[in-house]
Amino acid sequence: MNLTLKVWRQKNREDKGRLENYNVTGISEHTSFLEMLDVLNEQLITEGKEPVAFDHDCREGICGMCSLYINGEAHGPDRKVTTCQLHMRMFNDGDTIYIEPWRSSAMPVIKDLIVDRSSFDRIQQAGGFVSVNTSGNTQDANALPIPKINADKAFDAATCIGCGACVATCKNSSAMLFVAAKVSQYSYLPQGQVERKERVLNMVEQMDKEGFGNCTNTGACEIECPKGISIEYIARMNKEYLSASYTSEE
Repeated sequence: MNLTLKVWRQKNREDKGRLENYNVTGISEHTSFLEMLDVLNEQLITEGKEPVAFDHDCREGICGMCSLYINGEAHGPDRKVTTCQLHMRMFNDGDTIYIEPWRSSAMPVIKDLIVDRSSFDRIQQAGGFVSVNTSGNTQDANALPIPKINADKAFDAATCIGCGACVATCKNSSAMLFVAAKVSQYSYLPQGQVERKERVLNMVEQMDKEGFGNCTNTGACEIECPKGISIEYIARMNKEYLSASYTSEE
């Protein structure tokens, strides 16, 4: 298939940035979206032009680095996939495809399609650590009774890869789905109970410091999340936060 690409080009954080037009031809429908960008970059290098900078690593939907805004949708038109799992069969011959980075003041553009997601790292770091008993009398983890529903929910929350699709999709650039997932994956399990209250207070405080917006329950984050994480975790985080706030005030 032959395609027209409108790609966001931005030299650095200070540059205003702009959309530039490119044409690629002979793209197979079985090609992945990132492979299509590789074809574009090979073409640009051959022409003596600077290739488009975009982030990626695993290309298996695990690392979350390949985050792109494609035709106005985080990770593109498919559902529950990352950009690296998106294939060109989702597009038609002759299509014009808009490719942009995430749009959030808390995730500034580094170059072209690469954004700075270190704010997510700082939020997780604010959550601290999980205490581990190293006294020599530790209980085997498999011996700790955990209701299956709690274990399942903890694992569901832990599937969050921190890609930022929730932030990019939210009209308020809210990171609450991400933070809620990280808070919940520990609060459901016995190992996360020791720092439970301190963790949620610190992570929410850091989220606000980073400049993310607030949640207004539109649900767009859940729809665009490549791992299908439910907004019910936001409700759980709010419950955790209120409980921790009241306890800390006493």
